Amino acid sequence: MSKRTSLAAATVLLGVFFSAPGTATAKPPGHGGDGVQNVIPITQILAFGQKVTAVAVEYSSEVNTRTLDSDTYTVSDSLYNFRFNPVADLTDPTKRANRTIAAVYTNEAPTLNANGQSDPGRFVIIELDATDPGGNTIMATGNSVKVNTDLQTRVVQNQDVYAQPGKGKGHGPRLAKASDEAYGATRPAVNLLADDFVYKRFVTTSGTMIPYAYHLPEGYNAARTYPVVVILPGQGMGFNGSNEGVQVAADIPATAWLQEKWTGTDEDVIVLAPQNQRVGTAAAQADVMVELLNTFAREFSVDQNRIYASTVSYGSTLAWAALATYPGLFDGALITGGFAASAAQATAIAASDTPVWITHGTHDHLLNVVTTGQASYNRIWNAYMTLGKTPAQANAMVKYTEYADSAFYEPDRHLAAAPTYEDKTILRWLLAQ
Repeated sequence: MSKRTSLAAATVLLGVFFSAPGTATAKPPGHGGDGVQNVIPITQILAFGQKVTAVAVEYSSEVNTRTLDSDTYTVSDSLYNFRFNPVADLTDPTKRANRTIAAVYTNEAPTLNANGQSDPGRFVIIELDATDPGGNTIMATGNSVKVNTDLQTRVVQNQDVYAQPGKGKGHGPRLAKASDEAYGATRPAVNLLADDFVYKRFVTTSGTMIPYAYHLPEGYNAARTYPVVVILPGQGMGFNGSNEGVQVAADIPATAWLQEKWTGTDEDVIVLAPQNQRVGTAAAQADVMVELLNTFAREFSVDQNRIYASTVSYGSTLAWAALATYPGLFDGALITGGFAASAAQATAIAASDTPVWITHGTHDHLLNVVTTGQASYNRIWNAYMTLGKTPAQANAMVKYTEYADSAFYEPDRHLAAAPTYEDKTILRWLLAQ
C-alpha cells in the first residue's frame, strides 16, 4: 500500500470553506468557469524536516505568465514548529506570518521546475524561501509526532490573473479577479520524495507488526546489488497507531540518500525506514527490526557487504543493541544525537570491527553530550585499546564529531542529524565501509 493510497483519504481538504480571519475560502475542485480552481501545497524535506516550500495555484486554462510577478500573490502560513511550540499555536491566527516568495512561474503540472522558468500551463507555481520559519508539516500528538493533514498554508491573489491572449498580445481573458480571499488547500499536498517511498507493514514470526517505508533506486535492476541504508528514527517517530510515514518526513536521513546534493555521490542506494512501535526493550525492538531487514534483503537485491544503519536520537538504542547482538550485520553505523552505548555493547562492537561515526550537539538539551555521545565514543575507543589496537587503528574504526550551536540553523541542538547530513564527507564515509 503506497502512501498516496493510505494517506489520501486523510489529507484531502476538498470544498472546505473558512470565514474567520487568516483562514481560507476555497472553491471545490473542478469548479467550472473563471477563478481559482485548486490550491495545492508542495512540500520538501529539509535538514530539520518536511515543510511547505511551494504552492501550486490551478486555473481553468493556460495562464499568461507575462502578467505574473512576486506581488501577484501573498502566501502565509502557521509559525508552529513541533520542536518548540505548543500544538495550539498551529491554528492560532496570531501565530502566522507571510512567507517570502522566491519565484513565480507557470507549469503544466503541480510540481517544481528545476530552473524556475515558466512552461506553458494552467498551474502557477509559487516557490517560497525554505528558510522562512513557517510551513512545517509535522505536528505533535502527545509523546509522538505525525504528518499534519490540515496544512495551514493560505494564498491570497492580490492582482488579476489572465489567460494567454489569442494572438499573443495583451492580457488575454481574465481567469481570476484580484481579491483579499485567503485560499487554503483544496487537494492533497504534493510531497516531493516522500511520496516516492513505498509504505507497507511487516508481521514478524512472533506476530509483531511493524510499519516500514522503503525506496528503490530509479531503474532498479534485480540483476545487480545495491547498498542499503536502514534509517532508525527518534522516539516520537515510533508508530503510535496513526502516524505511519512520519519517520520519512520528520527529519532528513531517509530522503537524503536519494539526492546527490546531500550525499555527494550519484551512487544508487536503497533506503529502508522501519517504524518500531516503541513497545518493550530496545533489544526486543532491535530483534523486530533485524527480522524485517533480513526479510527485506532476501526480497530485494541488497549488497550483503554494504548494509548500513543511520540513527536519530532513540534509534541509537536499536542500533547499539543490533550491533552487539548481531555482529557483522551492519557494515557501518552513523549515530546522531543518540543515547550511550553500554560498556558491554562497546566491547562487542569493537570485537566485530564495525566502523561507527558518532555525532552530537555540544548543548544537546535532551541528551547530555558527556554521558551519551562522548561516553559512547570513549567506550568503543577504549575497547579497541583493550583488544590491542593502536590509536591509529582505533581512530579509523570509531569517529566522533561534536557540533557547536552555530552548526544548527534551527535552535534544536538535539537534532545532530541536521548538521551531520549537511556534511557530505560523513555520508560518503558511511557508503565507503
